[in-house]
Amino acid sequence: MISAVLPTYNRAPIAFVSGQGSWLLAEDGRRYLDLGGGIAVNALGHAHPALVQTLSDQAAKLWHVSNVYRIPEQEKLAELLVDRTFADTVFFTNSGTETAELAIKMARKFHYENGQPERIQIIAFEGAFHGRSTGAIAAAGSEKMVKGYGPLMPGFTQLKWGDHDAIRAAITDQTCAVIIEPVQGEGGIRPVPDQCLKGLRDLCDATGTLLIFDEVQCGMGRTGRLFAHEWAGITPDIMMVAKGIGGGFPLGALLATERAATGMTAGSHGSTYGGNPLGCAVGAKVVELVSDPAFLAEVNRKAALFRQGLEALVAAHPQVFEAVRGEGLMLGLKCRALNTDVVKAGYDAGVLTVGAADNVVRLLPALNIPDADIAEALTRLDLAASATPKAA
Repeated sequence: MISAVLPTYNRAPIAFVSGQGSWLLAEDGRRYLDLGGGIAVNALGHAHPALVQTLSDQAAKLWHVSNVYRIPEQEKLAELLVDRTFADTVFFTNSGTETAELAIKMARKFHYENGQPERIQIIAFEGAFHGRSTGAIAAAGSEKMVKGYGPLMPGFTQLKWGDHDAIRAAITDQTCAVIIEPVQGEGGIRPVPDQCLKGLRDLCDATGTLLIFDEVQCGMGRTGRLFAHEWAGITPDIMMVAKGIGGGFPLGALLATERAATGMTAGSHGSTYGGNPLGCAVGAKVVELVSDPAFLAEVNRKAALFRQGLEALVAAHPQVFEAVRGEGLMLGLKCRALNTDVVKAGYDAGVLTVGAADNVVRLLPALNIPDADIAEALTRLDLAASATPKAA
């Protein structure tokens, strides 16, 4: 008999009742150190006092009115994002998937409005993850996401990750945009080198192609800058944001230049819940806290401390781990043993991690994780590694 909750997840047999900072309390009273962060969502950990207060204050005033009216909380968050990024304008959604759909629509509408309706092809990359809507899975193209869901939305080409010559050859007079994660998350914590992002920006400029960055997982301070592309010193035309921007509250945003947003006029897109007062009030507080240069400096310091410990962990368990990957506090352990075994051993050791492709275990802790919790995380990861079946 099918369960009341549609069984689309292989859930771990753990349920949590409360959380504080980097810690979660399970139904059985056991405490777990959370290095998954709701998959990079809980940027400031669990029950952050400023977010709890902001949500409580807003909940007592107004939850929802719809985008038929002005929403001051939405305007405040949009202005914060415009002030602190490349963007001229922002559209709010509830998730990264919804943001991906708008990115696709906006890119195609740009060329249509500029007299090139034939430019509909979007280039994406092997290992990418842009959500699970029909448009997003068509963009990523991996078999596990598209099998059984055909016919797929046309107009997407997937290239091998890191093949620069293939990118140049794939851009034609029908190419609309290139969509890429500056650091792949689901794909195995694979950063795109800065020089490659710069080259991609130059190539898009030379061919009139829009550049879309998916920073749903790698954005919002995760790599030690507010957004990961800042390390390369370049900007996109369109950017997808979600996960960490709400600190745990469902919130997404599509950021764009005025030029890229050509054609997105009244009636061209909408969302019932997107940009509601609750989400935007919390999002504004998250952006204010995370974009502070002192906060980001601490993220980089903590990241260096954590990475140093992880390098020692890999050296101590060569039959379990191969290498450390990633940027900032978006880190991955490339495994020799099965990554699923490492994650399961972590449950017994009281530490939560997240699997990814390419046999990687993701580590996505709260950006404000205390040094003492980093030390405890390394201790528990060591216990998990010791209990993991070794690679043959």
